[in-house]
Amino acid sequence: MASASDGRVVLDAGDISRALTRISHEILEHNKGASDLILLGLQTRGVPLAKRLAAKIEAVEGHPVAVGSLDITMYRDDIKSQPTRAPHKTSVPGSIDGKTVVLVDDVLFSGRTIRAALDALSDLGRPAVVRLAVLVDRGHRELPIRADHVGKNLPTARSERVRLKLIETDGEDEVRLESVPTGAAPHETVGETE
Repeated sequence: MASASDGRVVLDAGDISRALTRISHEILEHNKGASDLILLGLQTRGVPLAKRLAAKIEAVEGHPVAVGSLDITMYRDDIKSQPTRAPHKTSVPGSIDGKTVVLVDDVLFSGRTIRAALDALSDLGRPAVVRLAVLVDRGHRELPIRADHVGKNLPTARSERVRLKLIETDGEDEVRLESVPTGAAPHETVGETE
């Protein structure tokens, strides 16, 4: 169990489920249904979020939604400073050409991860539309990137970090806001990307 020094919970399991339900309905509304829709989760926590969104969309539409994973390791602008990052598998369900692709990520911070994802996506084909869905938008953008679908806008200080846990990767669903230890970067945490 977390202590008070571990920060405060800003989303519990129920909050996360409700946020994903809302995002799934927004995606369907913007896409006018689920036809030609592909959800691509960014490794690692974006993948289970994309699968959850796909299940929620399928429950509404009555048929499966294409879902896959996208690894952006080799497209990151910090790859030289973090050469020990191990690439994950990219798995795209068929061609993305002419489709609506929704990139799914856990925490949106500087925008650099999404820039890398757009670069990786351009090597796979040419979608008709690319949208971004994130569970948490914490602000502090360094690039002109914004999410189309957001579970929670969470204004943060640079001296704070967002720790996201999911059942599939961490054994529990929770989003917690914590103070950054002295000398650590705000994105050096479980479940937070740039």
